[in-house]
Amino acid sequence: MTTPRTIWAAAAVLTTTLLASPVWAQSSCQGKTDPIRFAGITWESGQFYTELLRTITDKGFGCKTEVVNGSTAATETALVSGDLHVWTEQWNRTDIVKKGQESGRIQLVGDLLNGGSYEGFFVPHYVIHGDAKRGIKATAPQLKSVADLPKYKALFQDDEDPSKGRLLSCPVGWDCEKINTQKLKAYKLDAHYTNFRAGTGAALDAAITSAMERGKPILFYYWSPASLMGKYQFVQLQEPAYNEKCWETVRKAEVKDPCPSATPAQRLTVGVGTNFAKSHPDLVQFFEKVQLNGEQVNSAILRMNERKLSGEVVAREFLKANPQLVASWVPAAVANRVQAALK
Repeated sequence: MTTPRTIWAAAAVLTTTLLASPVWAQSSCQGKTDPIRFAGITWESGQFYTELLRTITDKGFGCKTEVVNGSTAATETALVSGDLHVWTEQWNRTDIVKKGQESGRIQLVGDLLNGGSYEGFFVPHYVIHGDAKRGIKATAPQLKSVADLPKYKALFQDDEDPSKGRLLSCPVGWDCEKINTQKLKAYKLDAHYTNFRAGTGAALDAAITSAMERGKPILFYYWSPASLMGKYQFVQLQEPAYNEKCWETVRKAEVKDPCPSATPAQRLTVGVGTNFAKSHPDLVQFFEKVQLNGEQVNSAILRMNERKLSGEVVAREFLKANPQLVASWVPAAVANRVQAALK
């Protein structure tokens, strides 16, 4: 026969057990005090993705986390050495990352952007199609591809060398700056266009924004995901089809005579240390499921840009507004803890 004393004793044992068992019992972080170190990414979409993953890792799985800032080369090196654990929005372009994979020290997991990223040479939509609402007439209605650009160098005239057009390119040191330099050679455009390097990423955006707001023609390099993609209408110029062998000559600055190739669509992944992946399989499984579309990412980072908000703030807003997405990435208990923490 069960007595009240027995019931109360059983209840006390159950209460003690619940208090002693953390709510993170299913998390690989249980009992671990060292933080999971995320690389601080220097561009907006990378910051947004990092904070998405970090917020869920922290609030949903109960892991201590921290962001370690540094240059791309420094943080990628730290990932390979094991000093960092997670490097979000990895483009897999550098020798550091490639050698890290070859040595088995790091892994690239997941597919963060549906359809992958894309990049190339762009002009404003109104340059080709005009804009009746703004009273802008099309100044290059026949412009379709990079092969047409020599005919339009006067339209995109370089202020410092009026005999040439200007391609507004990436800052020196960016991987895309080296690629654009090679593409101008491969497309036989270097005799017609100046490869004008922006001083910073912010300067690149500012120059594009200035031209767009004034309705002026401009030829520039850009990519998606990026904040301006969510704000303006651009037209990407056609390039020669992607060719694997030629692409290798384009991406290697030391090749003097590259052959033409468009940049392939890039799968965006999460870089993780191999030892970290072994010890945190639940987190890696979560990373592998995270995927957004271009509109979601571009809209989010446009909010970051226009409202001067951090990636952390916008990521929390996004997660709070999209509980169904979180529920598709992680177990229900984890998703519920995330939403509870965001209220």
